[in-house]
Amino acid sequence: MAESGCLVSCGIRISDACTIAGALTNEMSKGAPAGDTLAGQPTQFELVINMKTAKTLGLAVPPLLLATADAVIE
Repeated sequence: MAESGCLVSCGIRISDACTIAGALTNEMSKGAPAGDTLAGQPTQFELVINMKTAKTLGLAVPPLLLATADAVIE
């Protein structure tokens, strides 16, 4: 979302979502009923800050928040 212009986005990594979806698909393709499959939990989250949007809005982003971000869009 931050790449599309949002100020900040936080969520699961796309690679984690694909891994979870693949595991569930594998279980169901082997005949497991959908209700019996365990939904996987994401293990990694990603914080992305869009500095271009912050500057447009006149906001100062704290240095500590910038340091903890996984990606900063200039």
